Amino acid sequence: MIVKFIRFCIVGGSGVFVDFGITWLFKELMHFNKYIANAMGFLCAATSNFFLNRMWTFQGTVGDTSTQYLRFLLISVIGLGINSLTVFLLHGKIKWNFYLSKLFATGVVTFWNFFMNYFFNF
Repeated sequence: MIVKFIRFCIVGGSGVFVDFGITWLFKELMHFNKYIANAMGFLCAATSNFFLNRMWTFQGTVGDTSTQYLRFLLISVIGLGINSLTVFLLHGKIKWNFYLSKLFATGVVTFWNFFMNYFFNF
């Protein structure tokens, strides 16, 4: 399980770049609402993470890809709720920097996503 978690974190690291890049693009350049931009970044990263985790982390090539993808997205959408709530509390209420709040939220959601996918998806 530890090797899978390390691989999951490496894949997640690539997802952080996708997530932050898409969020920055939509928030700063296109002037979308910060929570919508956050959701867009998070969901794009979830999609790229699914394919990388399926092939490398969990080697989950057995089973229906579309079913695994839908489960992965469901877990990720719940994670998005946890992510957005954390960003809202830290940035909106406590007044932390938006991106520091988002980074902390990403760390919290990493554990949720790993254990849910480990036990229920792959």
